[in-house]
Amino acid sequence: MIPSTAAFLEQDFEFSEQPTHTYKMNAENNLIRGYADNLEAMKQAIYKVLNTERYQYIMYSGNYGIELFDLYGEPVSYVCPELERRITEALTWDERIQSIDNFEFKILKRGVVQVNFTVHTIFGDVQSEKVVNF
Repeated sequence: MIPSTAAFLEQDFEFSEQPTHTYKMNAENNLIRGYADNLEAMKQAIYKVLNTERYQYIMYSGNYGIELFDLYGEPVSYVCPELERRITEALTWDERIQSIDNFEFKILKRGVVQVNFTVHTIFGDVQSEKVVNF
C-alpha cells in the first residue's frame, strides 16, 4: 500500500548542515590530493565559483559561477562597480558565506583589473582576489 501524499507532507523534517569535507585541489599543479575542510574548503569553493563562467556548463545550476564574458569592451567606470555586485551575487548563494566587503580595485594595464576583497564565512575570513580582463 502506498502512503498518501497528505500524510507524507505532514511529517516533521529535520534539516542538518552538510559537512564541508571535500577533496583538496592544488590548482597550481593541477592535482587533487587529500582532503580539505572548513576554512580551507571555503577558499576552494570561492576559487571555483569565481573561475566558473555562469551558464556555460550544463552540470552547474544557473546559480553557480560568475558572469564575466559581457564585461569585455566596457569602460572601467562600469566594470569596477559591476564586478563588486557580481562577485557578491556569485558568492552569497553559498549559505556558509555571510558577507563580502573591503573591495579594492587596481588597474594592472589597459583592460585588466585586479579586485581584492574579504569574504566573511562561518569558518572565518578569507582574503581573496580575482583578475579580470575586460
